[in-house]
Amino acid sequence: MIAKEGVSYILAALCVAFIVCLVFGPLWGMLPGILCLFLIFFFRNPDRSIVCDERNVLSPADGKIMSIEECYEGKFLNETGVKITIFLSIFDVHVNRSPVKGEIMYQEYCCGRFQPAYRKSVGQENERHALGIENGRVRVLVTQIAGALARRIISSVTLGTELEQGQVYGMIKFGSSTEIVVPKGVEVLVKKGDYVKAGITVLGKFVD
Repeated sequence: MIAKEGVSYILAALCVAFIVCLVFGPLWGMLPGILCLFLIFFFRNPDRSIVCDERNVLSPADGKIMSIEECYEGKFLNETGVKITIFLSIFDVHVNRSPVKGEIMYQEYCCGRFQPAYRKSVGQENERHALGIENGRVRVLVTQIAGALARRIISSVTLGTELEQGQVYGMIKFGSSTEIVVPKGVEVLVKKGDYVKAGITVLGKFVD
């Protein structure tokens, strides 16, 4: 499956490849053709079997865990929680999925810089889009953060939207990071350096 956000890019690359083939020959047409294949690869949105469990917090993104740290979250949770930062390279799937089932109770978009997504400061400096999701059991804050190449954060949801666990709600184009803050009542099951998959990897489990 291809994310709909990438269709225009793919079609444009196909048109360029076709025109270059006609004007300059098939050999030169291979260059935009390779670009088209990369765009198809980048904007892939693989079908995934989501195992829904209200006790689990699923990963909102594919990528490598760059840090796990305790912090005070004062915008939505208003308490000390655990922040997990996931770095997405250009080779990772870039659609974001809801880590829990719940209603969007908080939303904030901030303009900013476009520093490399692996830097620790990008959560405060870069363009970002935060969603606070709440159900009767847990509240989490998940933030899409643009990187050096990512220049557009896409979200298909708004305040009041009800999300299913593992449901796609947006993506970040061309390299980025995603942060999720969970309450201290969630037992974190991953560690720094782990590779996680959106909607598949269980980041933590709610402790009764």
